[in-house]
Amino acid sequence: MKVNILCIGDVVGKPGRNVLAEKLAGIVSSHSIDCVVVNAENAAGGSGLTEKIYNKLMRYGTNIITLGDHIFKKREIIPILERSNNILKPANLSEHASGRTYALYRTGKGPVVGVATLLGRVFMKPANCPFEAIDRLLPKLKNEADIIVVEVHAEATSEKTALGYYLDGKVSLVFGSHTHVQTADERILPGGTGYITDIGMTGPHQSVLGRNSDNVVKAMRTQMPYKYDVATDDARISGIIVTIDSNTKQTEMIRRIQVKADTHNGAAYDSDDGKPEPNGFFY
Repeated sequence: MKVNILCIGDVVGKPGRNVLAEKLAGIVSSHSIDCVVVNAENAAGGSGLTEKIYNKLMRYGTNIITLGDHIFKKREIIPILERSNNILKPANLSEHASGRTYALYRTGKGPVVGVATLLGRVFMKPANCPFEAIDRLLPKLKNEADIIVVEVHAEATSEKTALGYYLDGKVSLVFGSHTHVQTADERILPGGTGYITDIGMTGPHQSVLGRNSDNVVKAMRTQMPYKYDVATDDARISGIIVTIDSNTKQTEMIRRIQVKADTHNGAAYDSDDGKPEPNGFFY
């Protein structure tokens, strides 16, 4: 059975949510998508996720939501993590942290897609070993899912690539996220696993990783604190479309996509974003 999976890169703020609301249903329809995976850790005000935004993303057509190092920036998402089975935490966080280590989605065609996320450790906050975490999780996933997808939310391209090769032949797809820049190295590894180092950002591309470029430049140039507001211009969906054979468990096709918004909404924030971060200034 051929299953088409759409993986969407880090959604940044209201501009990212707007382009999803406008374009996601059309992408799903035109490409016969069977499962939609969305990284939403930056969806609320550029950092974190709120309950209102979680509900909207599900209404837009998301099937599974993944999160990364900003998972707990908005504490109101914790009850959702504890009671919902379509949103997951990185599997190598503490076992005492709220949330499930994997999520399952049964497609309309029948095959079940299982998704897990791993945090990188190079240039990132402390986390448990991603290799050991996925080793513990794979037996459960193989027992419950027909297709296994692993997201590597990491800074270093070397760490993502190493995990891709480590999981080659063990899972169907490994994709990277976190750096907000879509890489041009999509390929099928020797063991049949689809791979890309980073699927990119869904949000305002006239920016520095989704933030107001003027303030980021000022902060870097002067070493003084400036608020990194969410930018608004050139909103796009970035991600990949992958075709996987549920019988062989192997990727047959992987390709990058970028879809621009038709309309421009100048607002960077709204009430769905929740309370501002206590420390709104960055260096």
